[in-house]
Amino acid sequence: MANEELYDMIVPPGVPRKMIYDVAEKYDVEVVRRQQRLSFANMDGDARELIAFRGRREVVEEVQKYLFERLQEFIAE
Repeated sequence: MANEELYDMIVPPGVPRKMIYDVAEKYDVEVVRRQQRLSFANMDGDARELIAFRGRREVVEEVQKYLFERLQEFIAE
């Protein structure tokens, strides 16, 4: 991943840790911390440290699809 352009996918708050570990093991991504400004409800402008998956665009897109499918299954249980 040295000289490639990398992309981040912010992990939505509340995602179970098991899913985060699964993604990190299954895909070629790095789990990173990222400061993100929030702009909703009473947190307008607050900066929070969130985690993200960082990798090549096509891999991050696969991760997004996989994670959202897993979240839908989790919610349906």
